[in-house]
Amino acid sequence: MNLGLTGGMGCGKSTAARFFADHGFRRIDTDALVRNEVLTAPQVVASIGGHFGRGVLTADGAIDRAHLARLIFGDDAARQWLEALIHPRVRALWQGQLDTAPGASWVVEIPLLFENGLENRFDFVVCVACSPSLQLARLEQRGMARTLAEQRISKQLPLVRKTELSDFVLSNDGTPDFLRQQVSLLAARLGVAR
Repeated sequence: MNLGLTGGMGCGKSTAARFFADHGFRRIDTDALVRNEVLTAPQVVASIGGHFGRGVLTADGAIDRAHLARLIFGDDAARQWLEALIHPRVRALWQGQLDTAPGASWVVEIPLLFENGLENRFDFVVCVACSPSLQLARLEQRGMARTLAEQRISKQLPLVRKTELSDFVLSNDGTPDFLRQQVSLLAARLGVAR
């Protein structure tokens, strides 16, 4: 069984994914794939440096992710160019992992799942949601300025729409234990035993 796990920034996707892993799901974090594999690939680094200029690279030639984020979230054309470069590569990586064990239960964290039309690649889509005020508070706790958090959130499909499109919704307005209980109930309902 393959679950696509989505939701807004700061809503708790990674926490929910860890709880699914506790129930025997194999976890794929697509943000980690982007950070650790896609954005470190020499061809991708060269393309980004060529498109945005050397200023987007650190002294040792790596992508300066914070600088790149400031560029793309203020410029839709730049963000779309970068997404066109990165998304097919990360999709190939997670699909390759799924193909290694087609009979396993997988949970794949994909923030832009609906935005990229990936819902039909999964048996079920699960959305982790929380209130907008809590979402912003969590992002600020991570050190993100409120204006930047609001700007990034505005570039995603509205959370209310993601919840409407999902097969299951997990509410993360409470404690981590409350989220864990919801994941446990859903795993049991889906027939995935610990």
